[in-house]
Amino acid sequence: MSEDFSRRDLFRVLALTPVLVDDIHAAVAEAKSLSGGAGYRPASFTRHNFQTLRTLADMIIPADEHSHGASDAGAAEFIDLLSSRNPDLAAIFNGGMAWIDDYMQKKYGSDFLTAKPEQRTELLDKLAWKKNSTPETARGEEFWIWLRNMVVDAYYTSPVGVKDLGYMGNGAVSQFSVPAEAVAYAIKRSPFANEG
Repeated sequence: MSEDFSRRDLFRVLALTPVLVDDIHAAVAEAKSLSGGAGYRPASFTRHNFQTLRTLADMIIPADEHSHGASDAGAAEFIDLLSSRNPDLAAIFNGGMAWIDDYMQKKYGSDFLTAKPEQRTELLDKLAWKKNSTPETARGEEFWIWLRNMVVDAYYTSPVGVKDLGYMGNGAVSQFSVPAEAVAYAIKRSPFANEG
């Protein structure tokens, strides 16, 4: 029960105070610049767990020819800093990464970081798709949901992710109009569309 409360509390704080998110991203940027980027020292995870988190984050949001990836956005650093301020969140991530390494060790004889790329992908496919669910992967599936959601949150609240969305910020405009397609779609779906 306390774990559920901690989760809700964490998300309430994140939802109600976008300034906190900006502060965390600013702290990530500062820590990365002070440590030379790749020299970032995790506040909540071992170096191994941090590298595992970074690798997982890049598998969730990889860089491509159009967009930056999770590492460019500082997703792993964001999660690390949040976890350093919330022991329950740190326990979820450390426990989940331990589960992943244990699973990979039993299945392939190596941890997640040293496994072959196709072995990593095979595990994530099992965790991501309900149709692949087994009693053996149930605990990992719960962690996968946390991980995926946190990486996406970290990415899309970062300057890189906001830019990827095309958000230009709040500002004055000389004229505002709702796109005709949006109006037509809303009217078509309205329960009042067929009246009078």
